[in-house]
Amino acid sequence: MGALLTVNNIEVIYDDVILVLKGLSLQVEEGHIVCLLGANGAGKTTTLKAISGLLKSEEGKVTDGSIQFMGRRIDGLEPEKIVRMGIFQVMEGRRVFQDLGVEENLIAASHTRKSKAGMARNMETVWGYFPRLQEMRRALAGYLSGGEQQMLVIGRALMAQPRLMLLDEPSLGLSPLLVSEIFQIIRRINEKEGTTILLVEQNARMALDISTHGYIMETGRIVLDDTTEKLRNNEDVKMFYLGLTDMGTKRSYRDVKHYKRRKRWLT
Repeated sequence: MGALLTVNNIEVIYDDVILVLKGLSLQVEEGHIVCLLGANGAGKTTTLKAISGLLKSEEGKVTDGSIQFMGRRIDGLEPEKIVRMGIFQVMEGRRVFQDLGVEENLIAASHTRKSKAGMARNMETVWGYFPRLQEMRRALAGYLSGGEQQMLVIGRALMAQPRLMLLDEPSLGLSPLLVSEIFQIIRRINEKEGTTILLVEQNARMALDISTHGYIMETGRIVLDDTTEKLRNNEDVKMFYLGLTDMGTKRSYRDVKHYKRRKRWLT
């Protein structure tokens, strides 16, 4: 269907001094789930914030390259305008409005909806994906479990009817059972709503299972990208990110002595 999002050779600097992203490029095709993998500190969250315009709140800025959404350049736009264009970032750490109820949290995220009928339809969509939230609609968000809060922040994103959803570490701090449930819902949202998703995730196995294309980052650069089927079968990825040897036995990342970097994106 073509590229919905194109990040072209961007550099990001914090506080006019710290270079975090160093010529990073990626594409997200419309209707797909694309994952962005890498160790802590690789620059994954910074990449999402560069796209959503949230760098400004942290004294960061895109100093080179460009970001295009639906063919329109968006780097430098205010976050509110980017949200209205159809991009919504679900932040790491389940940042709910703790003193508001579940339903109030959802309403707060629907400020881009001018129609009350449209907001009501979106609310019903959220209840359909997360019936547990409907049962707790009057409960304060701060008293929800970690899994319920993760459902709530994804529900808030749905209230804005995004064309592109940026998900930052949705599995963080959740039990394996809840992680599986959340990832199944993410896949359903993509398939049923047609929402394009750029997923940042430490759980490489789960991310590769639901995505069609993947990018691997190290120290601010893309070092490898391919279809997720090929990435799952790549020996370096299996060893370094999936913790598997050629024989299929698990290994600790600390045991990996050498990781062959194959930078495939030419800028």
